[in-house]
Amino acid sequence: MARVYVSIGSNIDRSKNISQCLKALQAHYGDLILSTTWENSAVGFTGTAFFNLVAGLETTELPEQLAKRLRLIETQQGRDRSSERFSSRTLDIDLLLYDQEIIDSGGLQIPRNEITRYAFVLKPLAEIYPEGVHPVLGTTYADMWQSLEKSGQGSKDDSMVPVEEFPARY
Repeated sequence: MARVYVSIGSNIDRSKNISQCLKALQAHYGDLILSTTWENSAVGFTGTAFFNLVAGLETTELPEQLAKRLRLIETQQGRDRSSERFSSRTLDIDLLLYDQEIIDSGGLQIPRNEITRYAFVLKPLAEIYPEGVHPVLGTTYADMWQSLEKSGQGSKDDSMVPVEEFPARY
């Protein structure tokens, strides 16, 4: 079994789409470990604020199979892939980590660069997997988050507000 972490975000019908996503993930993978859900401003465009969280799960699927399933869940929730990269979306699910594997092929990048770029990805990941070690950087996610906070970059997104909508286990 592989331990996997995915980021989940939505800024269209946020509660409904994230709830449907979590139900679909739970139905296929069993118990999920969930971070706090955070509301934060859209990044890269002007739009409605996003809900973002990270979920941990276990799977026997290969990374490519898992990525296809995540795309299917996005499509089932009405994800429009014809729009610009930075735009509003019903659902965005990104495969952040697959055990300690490093993959960069066929459009699949693990670990995802977003982990080190965006507070709304790193903070929830560090919350549920603080002892995890980034397979490329060799640093724990808790240490990465503390460094980001100390540098002031973690606090630059003061718009991150916790949303008490989804339980820690699903």
